[in-house]
Amino acid sequence: MDLNDKVVVVTGAGRGLGRAIAENLAGQGARIACVDLNEEDLRDTVARCEGAGGEAKSYLANVAREDEVTALFDEVAADFGAVHGLVNNAGITRDGLLIKYKDGEVQSTMSLQQWQAVIDVNLTGVFLCGREAARRMLEGGVDEGVIVNISSIARQGSFGQTNYAAAKAGVVAMAEVWARELARHNIRTGVVAPGTINTDMIAAMKPEARDRLVAGVPLKRLGEPEHIARSVRFIFENDYFTGRVIETDGGLR
Repeated sequence: MDLNDKVVVVTGAGRGLGRAIAENLAGQGARIACVDLNEEDLRDTVARCEGAGGEAKSYLANVAREDEVTALFDEVAADFGAVHGLVNNAGITRDGLLIKYKDGEVQSTMSLQQWQAVIDVNLTGVFLCGREAARRMLEGGVDEGVIVNISSIARQGSFGQTNYAAAKAGVVAMAEVWARELARHNIRTGVVAPGTINTDMIAAMKPEARDRLVAGVPLKRLGEPEHIARSVRFIFENDYFTGRVIETDGGLR
């Protein structure tokens, strides 16, 4: 896909990976629909996209709510005239052990609320946005479309992240299914699975904790949001890529 003048929806675009992805695609001339829950963060991302040379507009929406997702894609299609691409990046964490057992007794468990909150955003949100994006692509008669899901190295199993790991494995499975279902409409899918990336969360860690993370990476450095953005862009631009995962993790897995 030639990104120039293509309309791409990026969820979780307010900061971190989403912001980097939106700015990178805008630099190729894409028209970006930036989606998040924080209006101030979105204003900054829109400004960065415009500074990179692309057109951008902000949208407030909770991807876990079907009514909001449907309204979001209706609005994007009305504003831009089409939807050509989607980057499913929005996500949250609610970490905790499945069960913490110590001194002969259960001290805590992962609550249903912790489980459901992550599944709602990281898995159901990806499903809803993917469905509505594909609908707009087909109804709008676009020649080609691309849907990219952001997974994680955690999908292989991450201590204290039953909910997150399950969701991130699930978004890979969805992309593989969609690749088969949507190929006849020239809609491709792909997944990027980041490793340890230098986001605000990592920057806020104590130096010794951050050093331990870096020590486990074969390349001995953290990834940057721009590394993930480049992987996403590759999927958009490579017309023979669909239904597969790019692991951008410095060799960690």
